[in-house]
Amino acid sequence: MKNICLYFQVHQPFRFRRYRFFDIGNDHYYYDDYTNEGVLNKVAQKCYLPANKLLLKLLKKYDGKFKVSFSISGVAINQFKLYAPEVLESFQELAKTGNVEFLSETYSHSLVALKDKDEFEYQIKKHSDTINELFGQKPEVFRNTELIYSDELGSMVYSLGYKGMLAEGAKHVLGWKSPNFMYTNVINPRLKVLLKNFTLSDDIAFRFSNHDWSEHPLTAEKYIGWLSGLSPKEELVNLFMDYETFGEHQWKETGIFDFLERLPEVALNTNDIGFITPGEAVKQIQPISAIHVPNPTSWADEERDLTAWLGNEMQYEAFDKLYALLPKIKKCTDADILKDWAYLQVSDHFYYMSTKFFSDGDVHAYFNPYEVPYEAFMNYMNVLSDFTLRLNAAVPENTVEQELATLSAVLSKKEQKLEKIEAELKRLRASKMRTKPPVKKTKATTKPKVATKTKSKASAKTKTTVKKK
Repeated sequence: MKNICLYFQVHQPFRFRRYRFFDIGNDHYYYDDYTNEGVLNKVAQKCYLPANKLLLKLLKKYDGKFKVSFSISGVAINQFKLYAPEVLESFQELAKTGNVEFLSETYSHSLVALKDKDEFEYQIKKHSDTINELFGQKPEVFRNTELIYSDELGSMVYSLGYKGMLAEGAKHVLGWKSPNFMYTNVINPRLKVLLKNFTLSDDIAFRFSNHDWSEHPLTAEKYIGWLSGLSPKEELVNLFMDYETFGEHQWKETGIFDFLERLPEVALNTNDIGFITPGEAVKQIQPISAIHVPNPTSWADEERDLTAWLGNEMQYEAFDKLYALLPKIKKCTDADILKDWAYLQVSDHFYYMSTKFFSDGDVHAYFNPYEVPYEAFMNYMNVLSDFTLRLNAAVPENTVEQELATLSAVLSKKEQKLEKIEAELKRLRASKMRTKPPVKKTKATTKPKVATKTKSKASAKTKTTVKKK
């Protein structure tokens, strides 16, 4: 029997505002709140809410026979809490069905696995605790950011207690092998590895609405027919994709929701195709061999490597300067700085700096809010420069930094004091204006009359005095 493992990635970054050179040291707020809220609400209305509503309907209809899995980044969860709590509630409704599995990942949707094991472990634990708190599940399967995997990373993940890990079924890794089997990590065979079938996944995620595609239009019957035609020995078909595929990347008008609604019915009617979650697959399906991945792979672009995020000098410079701050970050206790640190690590910032305008240029342009990669790089480095100044002030390591931190604290206190004084002055002025009595208007003819009368009396006295003499 063939098992379809449906996995959806949910992620939205906190996008930075246009942060200028002259903002460094003067303005410590980096985020484009208007864009972040607007994008999230748009995607919520087009994808998250209608797709969750449909999945809930299907999960209840096929009670236990239809199953899906998700990985929701910590950054996305924070945005749901800020801008669209109803989305988070809809995911919690899915969790209650008992047929939805939530996987673990790095909280910041970061590339930290390539730099520091301790920070990697910290982010995974933070994310796992958040998933347990929100959905009542302790994840047993791990999905690294951008599906990045290597032998070494897999072994590291197993040491953290995970039984399985998702990875890309890249051609240069598999060779003649099929991704439709269970594999193990070559260093530690006790970690099972689920490989994405990128051809069948991308048929839905990227080619579904392409009228030039030879298989357009794609129907559930045609798609399940392809799966039925696979070798009977191939037990596991891993379909991994962004959740935004439904309604955002592929609009409702393309028929993508109709396709999703028909998929479980057509699959289950074949009697030889079922649905399984990654955790169930790890427990139930026996691996056929180890998969050797000496160099990191990902699910991006034709190359399926790291070049979408670390493919040019700008990306490497930003990446290295960011993680050069780790020693101080580990000593920092400032909540605001640690929050910004988490958001600075989001992989999207490095993706925006990509100069890959060849086979996958349109994809990079679609997800990029900047006009050119250099603009993304300069904006990020300006933010990072200001962040570094704040971190140095919070965690000084030498006399100069200590003096700067002291001066910065003094100036900050004075600024706060001035702000309070200005606010109090405004309040007093406003209060004075409200309580000041109105000025009475005097007739213009009154004063001249009084002056005339006085003059007359003075003249009379003069005349009397003269007579007496």
